[in-house]
Amino acid sequence: MLAARSAPAWTLRRRTPRDTFTSWRASASAPAGTQFDVDGSDLPVRRDGGGRVVLRIFDSLKPVISAINGHAVGVGATMTLPTDLRLGADGAKFAFPFVQRAFVPESCSSWFLPRVVPMQVATEWMLTGRTFDAEEALRGGLLRSTHPAEDVLPAAMDLAHEIADSTSAVSASATRRMLWAMLTASHPMQAHEIETLALNDRGVSADAREGVAAFVEKRRPTFRNRVSNDSPAVLDTLVRPDYTPPGDPR
Repeated sequence: MLAARSAPAWTLRRRTPRDTFTSWRASASAPAGTQFDVDGSDLPVRRDGGGRVVLRIFDSLKPVISAINGHAVGVGATMTLPTDLRLGADGAKFAFPFVQRAFVPESCSSWFLPRVVPMQVATEWMLTGRTFDAEEALRGGLLRSTHPAEDVLPAAMDLAHEIADSTSAVSASATRRMLWAMLTASHPMQAHEIETLALNDRGVSADAREGVAAFVEKRRPTFRNRVSNDSPAVLDTLVRPDYTPPGDPR
């Protein structure tokens, strides 16, 4: 039997936006290297947490797939942008509402969104901050496909299996990293150079021999190279810059 208990007498205080951001920026629990003192500022500047998350996704050595069901609003939408494939439920909703609340884009979305969708589409979504449906997200290029809600995750898993079961993990990883890196290359010669080196590396790999043999023998290949040990050395040159703290003369 459950005994009824009276509710505690909680003391409620309405927090203002300034309270929220003051406590966030002044938090003593900020991870090392994420909070910086700035001359003339009463509070330290703290790096955007969403940005640190999406940079980790961007640096992933493996393809990342998003299965979106429900409302992807604000960081719920921006954190999906560095993923390689995005599938959505028919009833999903999306919004980048920052300007409606006097904020600006976060989670590196000012970099990612114009690379995921056309610039005009990205600009409209960001400047209006309005909520839009999955059909518009699909037309705009934010989504790869839409599905009934109960089928979104299975569809994403099927796609993941299609990649994992039929491709070389090392080549898939290298391809993902090269595609993202070449988005900001100034000339196709940069792609030619990195592709030349990667092709020479992968062309003599055990996986390449297995891939050709499987094609000739009309069977599914069994790739044994591993991303952790066998990735082309040329990809080590794709190193991201360090974060530059405010006021740093660099």
